[in-house]
Amino acid sequence: MLSDEEMPMKEDYLIQIDGRMEQGDEEPDSVRLMTRGSFVQRGGSFFISYAETEATGFEGCTTTVRVAKDASRVSMTRFGRMPSQLVIEKGVRHLCHYDTGYGAMTLGVAADEIRHELTEEGGQVEFSYTLDMDSAGPISRNLVKITVRPAVS
Repeated sequence: MLSDEEMPMKEDYLIQIDGRMEQGDEEPDSVRLMTRGSFVQRGGSFFISYAETEATGFEGCTTTVRVAKDASRVSMTRFGRMPSQLVIEKGVRHLCHYDTGYGAMTLGVAADEIRHELTEEGGQVEFSYTLDMDSAGPISRNLVKITVRPAVS
């Protein structure tokens, strides 16, 4: 039996990811990614999966975003040559593995907020979190909005 990351993706959804990173006094950095991918509801979670591209710097990797139905937790797992996992959970600071392609590091991840309007047909999830590294304090605050809708054939 194939594991989730080995299952062939049926790319029948349009996925738009809007991200914003705030670092201290610097100007916020924003990015928008439009791609095709898969979306399923299984058990108590929604799963959004898409293939990374050269534009993201993680070509050859697949990312899966898992959103708990009760909006208590989001995990972002990247499979492939630069594996990473960030767990964003209300009221919990997680230590997570993150590979940049130039090296791996452990980051502290704490949720600010998580909310979603996902149904079996798609919808939207928004979450924000802070990243920190050891005793260096906060590195950045990150805001993510993912919109999922069926692709029109």
